[in-house]
Amino acid sequence: MLNTWVVAPTCLPLVLRRCHACASGRFRPNGKFRVNANHKLLDAWLLVLCTACGDTAKLSVLERVHVRSVRPELLDRMHDNDPGLAAELLQDPVVRRRNHVALDWDGAWRLDTGGSDHLDREVIDVSVRFAARIPVRPVRLISEGCGLSRAEVERLITDGKLVSAVRLSGKLSGDFTFTLKR
Repeated sequence: MLNTWVVAPTCLPLVLRRCHACASGRFRPNGKFRVNANHKLLDAWLLVLCTACGDTAKLSVLERVHVRSVRPELLDRMHDNDPGLAAELLQDPVVRRRNHVALDWDGAWRLDTGGSDHLDREVIDVSVRFAARIPVRPVRLISEGCGLSRAEVERLITDGKLVSAVRLSGKLSGDFTFTLKR
């Protein structure tokens, strides 16, 4: 029987970027937007707050875009300070690259295993699904989900008792499956 685990975000991740006021390296997105119109051109920013000094920085979302080329729903969501839109934009690699930022997901996600009834079986087939592109080490997910130490999970991988079609070392942010034989 295939078990499904879900890696889901619990809050917005921290934004890794240097603060110009205090030289801190972390900003907390608050889901607020600023939209500025200059005649027929729009600029839009996602506002983030420095975790150390509270100074506000702007992540550019739209730059000098003609008003008619912006979907009205998108503009409405920005005016409403939609936190879902903030999450979508932080996931967007184009926005991150344009603003030279990275994301810190530590403490911003959880693993839902659907209960612990699968832990007593000899063979466990698990499908891990990501609700958002959260980079996590598969060894950490497996150790959390199965109640094992990371060293024990590493030993199971080297013994061939934990197998997957994807490489289990490093970080993954996409769906994968694995089989654990005890």
